[in-house]
Amino acid sequence: MAGGGGGGKSEEPQPHPPKEQLPNISYCITSPPPWPEAILLGFQHYLVMLGTTVLIPTALVPQMGGGNKEKAQVIQTLLFVSGLNTLLQSMFGTRLPAVIGGSYTFVPTTISIILAGRFSDDNLDPVEKFKRIMRAIQGSLIVASTLQIVLGFSGLWRNVTRFLSPLSAVPLVALVGFGLYELGFPGVAKCVEIGLPELIIIVFVSQYMPHVIKSGKHIFDRFAVIFAIVIVWIYAHLLTVGGAYNDAAQKTQNTCRTDRAGLIDAAPWIRVPYPFQWGAPSFDAGEAFAMMMASFVALVESTGAFIAVSRYASATPIPPSVLSRGVGWQGVAILFSGLFGTVNGSSVSVENAGLLALTRVGSRRVVQISAGFMIFFSILGKFGAVFASIPAPIIAALYCLFFAYVGSGGLSFLQFCNLNSFRTKFILGFSIFLGLSVPQYFNEYTAINGYGPVHTGGRWFNDIVNVPFSSEAFVAGCVAYFLDLTLHRKDSSIRKDRGKHWWDKFRSFKGDTRSEEFYSLPFNLNKYFPSV
Repeated sequence: MAGGGGGGKSEEPQPHPPKEQLPNISYCITSPPPWPEAILLGFQHYLVMLGTTVLIPTALVPQMGGGNKEKAQVIQTLLFVSGLNTLLQSMFGTRLPAVIGGSYTFVPTTISIILAGRFSDDNLDPVEKFKRIMRAIQGSLIVASTLQIVLGFSGLWRNVTRFLSPLSAVPLVALVGFGLYELGFPGVAKCVEIGLPELIIIVFVSQYMPHVIKSGKHIFDRFAVIFAIVIVWIYAHLLTVGGAYNDAAQKTQNTCRTDRAGLIDAAPWIRVPYPFQWGAPSFDAGEAFAMMMASFVALVESTGAFIAVSRYASATPIPPSVLSRGVGWQGVAILFSGLFGTVNGSSVSVENAGLLALTRVGSRRVVQISAGFMIFFSILGKFGAVFASIPAPIIAALYCLFFAYVGSGGLSFLQFCNLNSFRTKFILGFSIFLGLSVPQYFNEYTAINGYGPVHTGGRWFNDIVNVPFSSEAFVAGCVAYFLDLTLHRKDSSIRKDRGKHWWDKFRSFKGDTRSEEFYSLPFNLNKYFPSV
């Protein structure tokens, strides 16, 4: 029995008793490492979040009609807004070391806007077409941001998440990580001679080297990402200049060569992104509703990611009120994405949550330093473009590790549940299976037919249904949450089976002063905005 769920009065001592806070973390939220180490760790977080920041605009901007110049500007803008939002979230939101960056959840709805009939005029100048589509995306993001702002700051999301138990959190958090499996090895395989060495080196340096060379200074496990990226990036550049890809197919050259990103030449030396840089946003009701649904899916996924971050930062379980506050600030993050024009909404970066586990450093200061790097390199465009041109297979190899860590962080909540209970087995198995199976059907159908299973005349309505059912974490989390709340909940033994008694004392600050240590607002703001 993992975590106690029996009815007996005396429980046998367990060899691995459940841990409310994760042990063996070197630096938790409130304990920053020395400054030199903190700066290097912050730079590492910046390198990791670059993957999504570069990949999403690289995929979307050419479809909008933009060239390398527009692509570089959008990446700079996304980087700048991510830095701003990460600072706000770590100071006034959940106060967790969570990086707020671009999200793949918003991509299908964005593509739907790009393919809208009103932008299909062939006589339109490509750059003008790019700006018109960008303004339409901005408008829908601005409207969609209101959903999270209202749900978060009104406390409505607090009322939803207070019914979460360790049992219903397992499928949600696990599939926030494992559900992104298609971004891992398939990305490595696009250039296997670069991606596979990166994957092998990162595993070897982080897991084996600390035991081979026992220096006692945690150099290899803590800075494994920098070691692995530098080694493989140099190797990839040698392959490029050595002519290994001169006769390769265009697709192979784009993923393998280190000189094909087109960002360094296109990026300006200095440029400060500013709101409405592409013009005044345009609004379409249907697209706004579709983006609102994408925002809701991102909200559910981010809830799982916040729980994973709190675990890997060795904090106490996150109170529902703090989670709701963080969701409100994430709504502000999406609003900034719409105002600045990032071509994408914002959510918690899952890969950076995994990096907390790899380094065992959950310090808030480290993530705030990484936000500083994001803002700095977004303004100094040429320098930022150098790092942004890291080949995508190198990033995909890192995903294999980080998404796995977040997934296993979700599984770790099983220690609070009774795994011998058939109710527990059913809820776990059924929700995780459906969480993998339903999105697989929707994604397969879309890949074969070019449109989702729901295919009506209204594109926005199609997106409202197809987007949530394409998210593994959303499906699994909703199924587990519903079943956990409705299935034989009144039985006296069920409360222990689902692990609810472990989290009860962390439901508000009043019950546990340790929560206040991690989550209370700075500048005595808790006095005016209490977390209850």
